[in-house]
Amino acid sequence: MLKRYAGPVLFHAAATVIAVMVLIPFFWMISTSLKSKGALTAVPIQWIPEEISFEGYRKVFEVFPFARTILNSAIIAVLTVSIRLTAASMAAYAFAKIRFRGRETLFALILATMMIPQQATFIPLFLVMKELDLVNTFTGVVAPSIFNAFAIFMLRQHMRTISDAYIDAAVMDGAGHRTIFIRLMVPLSAPILATLAVIAFMDAWNDYLWPLVMLTEPKKMTLPLALSKLSGQYATDYNTLMAGSLISIVPILIVFLAAQKHFRAGLQVGGLKG
Repeated sequence: MLKRYAGPVLFHAAATVIAVMVLIPFFWMISTSLKSKGALTAVPIQWIPEEISFEGYRKVFEVFPFARTILNSAIIAVLTVSIRLTAASMAAYAFAKIRFRGRETLFALILATMMIPQQATFIPLFLVMKELDLVNTFTGVVAPSIFNAFAIFMLRQHMRTISDAYIDAAVMDGAGHRTIFIRLMVPLSAPILATLAVIAFMDAWNDYLWPLVMLTEPKKMTLPLALSKLSGQYATDYNTLMAGSLISIVPILIVFLAAQKHFRAGLQVGGLKG
C-alpha cells in the first residue's frame, strides 16, 4: 500500500514546491505594485502591504501615454500572428503535400536558418527596411514575421500526419489547392495553429530589441520599450514598474486562456511525425 501511494505523493509534493517557487516572484510583483513608495524600503519586508496603495497604477498612466503603448503592442502582436500563421501555413502545406523538385533541399535550408542568432540579422534587416522606407513604421516591425522557420516546421510536421485520402477525395470533387488548403488543411490544423498563435503573440508582445531598433518616435513605442523607461539610471519606482509589468501580463493571460484547449492539443500532436 505504501509503495502504491509513495510515487503519486512525492510527485504532487514536488509539483507543489515547484509551483510555489514559480508563483513567489509573481506574488511579489502584485505586492510591490500595491505598496506606497515609502513601504518599498520597509524593514522587515512587507509581503502583504499594511496599506494598499494604487499610486503605482495611477503613475504608470501619467509618466507617459501608457494606454497608447498598449494599443501599439496590440496592433503589432495581432498583425504578427496573422501574417506569421498565414505565411507559415501556406509554406507548410506546400512542403507537406505538394511534390516539386528540390522540396526537401529547400526545407532543409529553411531549417538551417533556425541556427542563425536573430541578433545577427538585425543590421542587414535594418538596412533592407531603410531602403524600403519602413523605418519607424509598424510595417517594418512586423515584416520579418513573414518568415518563421519554426512555425513552418511545426505545421509541416502536423500536415504530414493528415491522410492523403482526404486530399484525394477533395480532388475527385474538383477542389483545387486553394480550396483544399482553406477548407481542409486549415481546420484540421487548428490545434497547431492555436499553439503557434499563442507563441507568436507572446513573441511580438514581449519583443524589445527589434522595436527598439526600428521605432524612433515616442508615440509609436511598444509596451516593453515603455516599461524600460520606468527603470532610471539612478532611481527606480518599483511600485510603478511592477504595476506596468502586471498590466502587460494581462493580454497574454487572456490569449492563453482563450486558446488553452487547442494549445494543449497542439503541444501533444506537434512534431510527432518526421
